[in-house]
Amino acid sequence: MLCALGMECSGLRACGVSVPVCTMRPLFHSPVHDEAVGEDRVPERGLLTVPDEVWTVAVRRAEVIGPLTAAGTAGEEAVDAAAAQLGVSRRQVYVLLRRWREGRGVVSDLIPGRSSGGRGGQRLAAEVEEVIREVLRKHYLTRQRKTTAAVHREVTRVCRAHGLPVPSRGAIVRRIAGLDPRAEKTAREGADAARALESAGGQVPPITGVLEQVQIDHTVVDLIVVDERHRLPVGRPYVTAGIDVFSRCIVGLVITLEAPSALSVGLCLAHMVTDKRAWLERLGVEVPWPMAGKPGELYLDNAAEFKSEALRRGCEEHGITLRYRPPGRPHYGGIVERVIGTLMEMVHELPGTTFSNPAQRGSYDSEARAVLTVAELEKWLALAVASYHGQVHGTTGQTPQARWAAGIEHGTPTTVANETAFLVDFLPVIRRTLSRTGFVIDHVRYFSDALKPWIARRDRLDRFVIRRDPRDISRIWVLDPDGASYLPVPYRTLSHPAVSVWEHRAAVQRLREQGRAQVDEEMLFRMVEQMRTLTNTAASTTRKARRDAERRSRTGGAPPAEPAAAPPPDDIPPDGASRGRAADAGPAAPFEVIEQW
Repeated sequence: MLCALGMECSGLRACGVSVPVCTMRPLFHSPVHDEAVGEDRVPERGLLTVPDEVWTVAVRRAEVIGPLTAAGTAGEEAVDAAAAQLGVSRRQVYVLLRRWREGRGVVSDLIPGRSSGGRGGQRLAAEVEEVIREVLRKHYLTRQRKTTAAVHREVTRVCRAHGLPVPSRGAIVRRIAGLDPRAEKTAREGADAARALESAGGQVPPITGVLEQVQIDHTVVDLIVVDERHRLPVGRPYVTAGIDVFSRCIVGLVITLEAPSALSVGLCLAHMVTDKRAWLERLGVEVPWPMAGKPGELYLDNAAEFKSEALRRGCEEHGITLRYRPPGRPHYGGIVERVIGTLMEMVHELPGTTFSNPAQRGSYDSEARAVLTVAELEKWLALAVASYHGQVHGTTGQTPQARWAAGIEHGTPTTVANETAFLVDFLPVIRRTLSRTGFVIDHVRYFSDALKPWIARRDRLDRFVIRRDPRDISRIWVLDPDGASYLPVPYRTLSHPAVSVWEHRAAVQRLREQGRAQVDEEMLFRMVEQMRTLTNTAASTTRKARRDAERRSRTGGAPPAEPAAAPPPDDIPPDGASRGRAADAGPAAPFEVIEQW
């Protein structure tokens, strides 16, 4: 039969739907290496340039102003209540309301000292802020429970003693308003008094609306997939899914060959908040999947790999409350686990399934029956999700799609138009100084003509904030010195292939094993090419090599955990021959640890 792309293909059946099997594009692609770098910059709105205490105030403001705006016209009583919560005047509440409505409805719109149309920063000097923090810690967050007036008097005394400007009482009130309510209650009145601010007992807090809470979980798929080239088994992929608790709709879905990480969470969020019609069109699937929008709360597994500063600040910027399953309370993630379990039951109908356990599998040869690539599995899952959305849910008594439609009758969820800008907010962060030749990150140089205006005054500039996508390091995102936007900067040598952090790390490891004290860029990419050649040669016989090649085809670089043994490449010069080219780079440091994805 002919698929939607006009290709000859076989047919499968998923949930009663005939599914053509052909080579499809993946859910998300790493940026193409040769794409133009002159694209629009991605604005930076304060996620990394604003001090923690100022950011905390903005988060607290958003918690109060956001719901007030959503309620419609704010009456005097509601405004006065908000003013009391924030410790500001009624006039200031109206200013915040205007900034929120005229802005994008994100936390950075309410950063203190920032107008709705420009940049702002900290109102007080850093030394004064430090005095306030210390006084709050020693005098306010204690069981003595000193008043705001007493705290202000102490701040005044300390500032005058050190020749610093004295902040207003209102500034102290705003800092107190920005404190974590539970931590404040615990410090001043004890743990028992703070318990009322926590959810009751072991019950999940009730959910009353669409996207009020989304649970994200991950699992290995009960299916052996094959590679695109040889159609031979490469192993089981992972699925990351986001479930809207209210409607039970699947609002985000990602398939990867990598173990679950913060990267999986970021990609799932990007899929969740954007309109899926363009993605479905690329897949060649004509099914409705209108569920999209920013979640209010995001629940994740309580594991270290899902905790990072980038993820926390990214969620705060977009008004997403990040929560983790409480230890010993597995029911907090029970909804997403059940929905993923439903999808896995559907997967058991496909050739190459591993079933849930060896007892169920019996004598079934999963590898011999495997026929689907990762891309084909993604297309099948898109159709399976559409089928799931149309089935009556046993708990709600409605179909997920009907419950979603009812939930959005009074307001459409907020979606994101620029997926790239959204993803940048969640990428791990590196900091580097600028040199005459650009930036050097892990032995790789990056340069763009757009950097030239900053090079002449680089000695007067601090280290630059850089974000990097671990899937494809062929370009980085550099925050300009003004903190207004991120600039895409490619490899200095554009002929280098796009690689992933994992493939880069494996190449460096191989060079270290060969005793190379100096690693230069040319040597590094020669090793990458040698390892790719070895992988491609072995792909027809070695499962790990096929999996590495498939990872590379999907992410821009293969991430081998243990590089296959091979004799030292003959075309890589000895240390002495390469030192001239690497002289300006200095001694090579061990592979740098960045925020892990």
